[in-house]
Amino acid sequence: MLGYSVYSEAGGVAKTTTAANCAVAHARHGHRVLVVDLDPQNASLSYLFDVDDERADGEADNLVRHLIGRPKGELLDLVRETEEGIDVLPTHNMHERLTELLLKTAEIEEQTHGDPDYEFPKHAQLLEVLRKSGVNERYDVLVVDPPANGEQAQNNALYATRNVVIPVELSGKGQQSIAGLEEVVDGLERHLGMNMGVLSLVPFKYEGTNDQNHYLDELEETGFDIPIVIGKRTSLMEGCWREQCSAFEYVEEHRSRQRDHEMRTLEQYDRLARHIEATGGLASEAPEAAESDGLETNA
Repeated sequence: MLGYSVYSEAGGVAKTTTAANCAVAHARHGHRVLVVDLDPQNASLSYLFDVDDERADGEADNLVRHLIGRPKGELLDLVRETEEGIDVLPTHNMHERLTELLLKTAEIEEQTHGDPDYEFPKHAQLLEVLRKSGVNERYDVLVVDPPANGEQAQNNALYATRNVVIPVELSGKGQQSIAGLEEVVDGLERHLGMNMGVLSLVPFKYEGTNDQNHYLDELEETGFDIPIVIGKRTSLMEGCWREQCSAFEYVEEHRSRQRDHEMRTLEQYDRLARHIEATGGLASEAPEAAESDGLETNA
């Protein structure tokens, strides 16, 4: 199974839409896809695919209960099927307290353990519950969408997947994250004690300005793969949130006519998913999209 987290240290950088559209593209290539939504914000992936109806039910079983060893049922019973061919493990309001609850669980486990040197593996709980539930046998692709600032949610996502896809905004805001990408990756590896693969950077909001081309040059100098560059698609992305669907579903089912620039955007998400699959050693069942030479931009 190929697993990756869509990682960002800042909000509002197309993290969730990248996760959603890549997941749907993987499914269209014939893969069995599970998305784990660890982000408790209202504009979450669970909302986008309309599977967040129990997020405010305090009595409902949810992923956090499993991560702290207090489940009310089987983990796979929480998984929701969507009309777009992917399965989603939805978020819940309890996700807002994940760090607090994991720290309390660690304190109890360490105080009551027979070994005085025992350290509860807080960052490994997602990997543990997914393994116990047989997710690696049931699915081909695991996509995790953690919050931008949730410490234990991010740690668990990265430790479980060992790979990241990183959206980068082509703006002054994004410039700050460009400068420290290598340091961020190195720091995460040291913190979690593991090697991590960067499957792709995904620059977006590209409009072809001189400043943005300068940022792109700096991104290329990092040495990380950049298979596509997404243009500014405000209308398309707002439509996805309004209709609660991926960009693929929105263009195909909710647009009265096809727009060339939006069709190119779908082709780019398809290309990004294929790049991730190829890097992870997955063979696609879908016909190959037309290849292009060099960096593909979409202004």
